[in-house]
Amino acid sequence: MTEKLLRPLRTRPWPERWLTRLLGAALAAAAYRLCLPWDLRNRPELEGSLSETTPVTVIGVVVLALVLLLLAAYFGHRDALAWPLLLAAVVPAALMYVSFHTHPEPPDAAVWPLAWAFFTLVIGAWALVAASVARQFRKEPVDRVAEGWLIRAHR
Repeated sequence: MTEKLLRPLRTRPWPERWLTRLLGAALAAAAYRLCLPWDLRNRPELEGSLSETTPVTVIGVVVLALVLLLLAAYFGHRDALAWPLLLAAVVPAALMYVSFHTHPEPPDAAVWPLAWAFFTLVIGAWALVAASVARQFRKEPVDRVAEGWLIRAHR
């Protein structure tokens, strides 16, 4: 069973490949929603304050980071390098964009675009690092696979 879970996705039938990728994206979205819940009752911290409070905790951020790193490593080991970035970084970045965009702030206090860009870059960089490290533990080197494909394509 473990061998099947760690076998490269390119060797699996296409429904299994896409179902696995869809499950990974759903897991990333669920982790984001559970670890960083959206409080629709956001209110100013103090009377007259411009910033709103959110229920984000340090433990939630750490758990989310661990889940996303594990997802990136898993898909980095099993799939092409772009998929961990799409599944473990783009899904939370899109949810973060929606979350930030739904909480309007006065125009002079809107720092959410900068926060979103910063956190998107951080999540994407760590997803690529985790995927690259996980690719080093493949039993079949990536270069041989690409080299064999290129040789067959040029014949």
